[in-house]
Amino acid sequence: MTGWIWERKYEVDSLRYPLQLAYLLWKKTGETSQFNQTFFEAAQRIVCVWTVEQNHENSPYTFVRDTDLAEDTLVNDGRGPACAYTGMIWSAFRPSDDACIYPYLVPFNMFAVVVLGYLVEIIDSLFSDQHAELADDALHLREEINQGIKEFGLTKNAAGEIIFAFEVDGLGNASVMDDPNVPSLLAAPYLGYCDIDDPIYQATRRTNLSSENPYYYEGKFAKGLGSSHTFYRYIWPIALSIQGLTTDSKKEKAELLGLMIACDGGTGVMHESFHVDDPNLYSREWFSWANMMFCELVLDYYDLNDN
Repeated sequence: MTGWIWERKYEVDSLRYPLQLAYLLWKKTGETSQFNQTFFEAAQRIVCVWTVEQNHENSPYTFVRDTDLAEDTLVNDGRGPACAYTGMIWSAFRPSDDACIYPYLVPFNMFAVVVLGYLVEIIDSLFSDQHAELADDALHLREEINQGIKEFGLTKNAAGEIIFAFEVDGLGNASVMDDPNVPSLLAAPYLGYCDIDDPIYQATRRTNLSSENPYYYEGKFAKGLGSSHTFYRYIWPIALSIQGLTTDSKKEKAELLGLMIACDGGTGVMHESFHVDDPNLYSREWFSWANMMFCELVLDYYDLNDN
C-alpha cells in the first residue's frame, strides 16, 4: 500500500462505464468526436484485460491490505478465492467495494456482454475499415462471456426455479442474493442484458425481493434491498429506483417514488441507505447517485426518459 488515494480495487464495472457513456452519447446525440485514438486505445486495453481475467491464473493482479476486515482484502496472498475457468470475467471486488466471495460476479458479466456489443456496433457502423480486428476480438469475448453465464451463472431458488446466481466460482458454488448497487441482477433489463419479461429474470427478481435474499429487509416504513456494506436492515434508494425502472407497472413505480419521498428523513434528498423501521436513520446525508436514480425513475414514470 502507498499514499495514493486510488486503491487498485479491481471491479469489472469500472471498465464498462466509459464504453457505455461513449456509446450512449453517440446514440442520443449523434456525437462521434469521442471515438478518437484515445478511445480505441482504451477499448483495446479493456478487451485485453478482460481476456486475461477470464483465466485469473494468468493475471499479475493481486490485492493485499493490512486489515481486520475480510471484505477489504483478498485471500490467498491477494489472489482471491479459488475458482475454475468459466469463460466469464474474474472480479476482485463488488460494486460496493467489498471483496467477492465467489469471483465470477454475474451482474458484472451481464453488463460486459452489453457493452462489448456496443463496441462492436460502434466499429461496424463507423470504423469497420480501421478497427475490424478489435471488433472481432470484442465479439468473440462477448460470446464466451455470455456462454459462461448460461453454463455457470445459473442456480435454483428454494422453489426449484432456475435463477441467475449473484456470484459463482465455476466449482459448483453459487450465491443467492443481490447487490443494491448497480450493476445488479435486479438491473439486468435496465442495463440491456435481457427483457423484463424474461422468465429467468422474473424468477430471479421474485427471489431477491424476498426473504430468500439475506439482504432483503422489510420493516415498519419500507422494504427493499440492503447490503453487507451498510448497516443491518438499511435499504438503498438506488435499488428502489432500479426496481421501479425494471417493471412495466405504473402502480409499482408510483408506490416506489412515494416510498422514497416519505423515507428521506426530512431532508428532501436521497441517501445511500436508510433503516426500514426508522427513515431518520440513514447513511450519507447526500449521495448523488441515489438522487440521480430517483430523478431517472421520475422521468421514466412520465415517459420522458427518451427525451
